[in-house]
Amino acid sequence: MLLLSLASPVLGTNCYVVARDGSDTCFLVDPGIAVEEHVGQAMAQHGLRPAAALITHGHADHTFSLAQLCQRYELPVYIHEADEYRLDDPIQTLGPELAPAFASFAELWTRPPDVHTFSDGASLQVAGLTVEALHAPGHTEGSTLYVVPRPDEHPGSLCFTGDVLFAGTVGRTDLPGGDPEAMRQTLARIATPEADGGLPDATTVLPGHGEGDSLGNQRATNPFLQI
Repeated sequence: MLLLSLASPVLGTNCYVVARDGSDTCFLVDPGIAVEEHVGQAMAQHGLRPAAALITHGHADHTFSLAQLCQRYELPVYIHEADEYRLDDPIQTLGPELAPAFASFAELWTRPPDVHTFSDGASLQVAGLTVEALHAPGHTEGSTLYVVPRPDEHPGSLCFTGDVLFAGTVGRTDLPGGDPEAMRQTLARIATPEADGGLPDATTVLPGHGEGDSLGNQRATNPFLQI
């Protein structure tokens, strides 16, 4: 499986490229601000074409390059139904604290024309891969974990966590749509051991910012998962 991480120059948001080995299509996760050229270069280098964009949540730093990428590749966009409204104006939905810092980008935004919404537990078939969408509210109403089983000998799945779970910490809950109690419940589900129905420890956590880690190590060391 091909997995690339392309960091945005704005806030360092991770945009991921995921493809099956030998495939000429891929999907993107969270194409943030000013990553469209990096995406184009990755497509050319690996002989790929993006088949879809999966959005972990609707904040501008995770969605902004959709305006250009959807025009270039006619991408369908997948987002949880509770965060779809943010695609109308991802700048203003950041709230009065952060929106002014991104105001210069507002006139460049265009809502993607092909948006697909889903609810909790949806199974998406994208670029020849099965993606399980797990609703994980708290950072935003529609924050989602995307879990992708690896079609090879690797024991664990990939889990794209957006701004829900980072290596060593978790996402903030004080922006519009944030909910501390919903986040507590989300983190309790993430912390649930595999024996009790949770994701396996071998799952690879791929966050919206910063480095990844194994879920098992995060369960053992991340203070926010000591629930």
